[in-house]
Amino acid sequence: MSIENELRSTIQKLVQPGRGILAADESNPTIAKRFNAVGVESTEDKRREYRSLIFSTPGLGDFVSGVILFEETLGQNSLDNGPMAKLLESQGIVPGIKVDKGKKPLINAPGDEITYGLDGLDDRLKTYKTQGARFAKWRSVYNISDALPSRAAIEANAEVLARYAALCQAIGIVPIVEPEVLMDGDHTIERSAHVNEAVITEVFNALGRHRVHLETMILKPSMVTPGSGCAKASADEVAEATLRVLRRVVPAAVPGINFLSGGQTPEEATLNLNAMNSRGPQPWSLSFSYGRALQEPAQKAWAGKLDNGNAVQNAMLKRARLNGAACSGEYKAAMED
Repeated sequence: MSIENELRSTIQKLVQPGRGILAADESNPTIAKRFNAVGVESTEDKRREYRSLIFSTPGLGDFVSGVILFEETLGQNSLDNGPMAKLLESQGIVPGIKVDKGKKPLINAPGDEITYGLDGLDDRLKTYKTQGARFAKWRSVYNISDALPSRAAIEANAEVLARYAALCQAIGIVPIVEPEVLMDGDHTIERSAHVNEAVITEVFNALGRHRVHLETMILKPSMVTPGSGCAKASADEVAEATLRVLRRVVPAAVPGINFLSGGQTPEEATLNLNAMNSRGPQPWSLSFSYGRALQEPAQKAWAGKLDNGNAVQNAMLKRARLNGAACSGEYKAAMED
């Protein structure tokens, strides 16, 4: 199969009505915090046990089209001793991989950060592909205040995202491009909208410069919300502000927009996605690429005990099903009961 056909095949599997992407790519320090919250020590065996349980949830593939994995997980076997990627494929789910190496301060831009990991990325991508990964994700982070992000941060991170995306497509891996504008702060929803518009505009400028094929990529943006230190906005306000920004700056050639949940509760993330999809058809599929907002109830049900496997999988399937409903604007709060 040609590279172009590989990309098209993967994007068709990832962007499907009523299905989204599970972000299970937490780094070891991040998953340690999540496990600590439910009283579990984060060891390699415990990480393997937990992820095996959620990935083997019966029916998960009805609502989840892809799973983003951490490098450790891609190389692990499941509890059934088969490769984790094969477990996902048996569910009709496409395996993916997080490929950035985290963030560092951006020199001469106080308060701004830059994501690193481009060195050697082409070789790593080839290895990940042999392990079963068919798509990848790179996250750039933008701190927000009256002065941040700087123009330097907006342009530098966009350039890195575009170079990553071009490297992915060159070997037949679909890139998820994630420019995350953080919720941290007391900024208004209007300030969030302004920053998201500036960030995403520059991302697509850079993607164009690097000739990234828009038809075989996915955008993973933040929803436009007020800062966590500001009064919450309603789901309708979030939907209206987010769609206004996206319509202005995201080309219709992009097949899918899969939102990150970034600081929202599981219920808020579902409600906000539903509010966007209840407004009728948009130029792109609007879906989810949630981490904690999908997994938090399952982690609480697990509490480090393999015997809780059924409860873990029931919790996982419920949140996946509710977000699947939100993809078509059919979610109702009563469905939480």
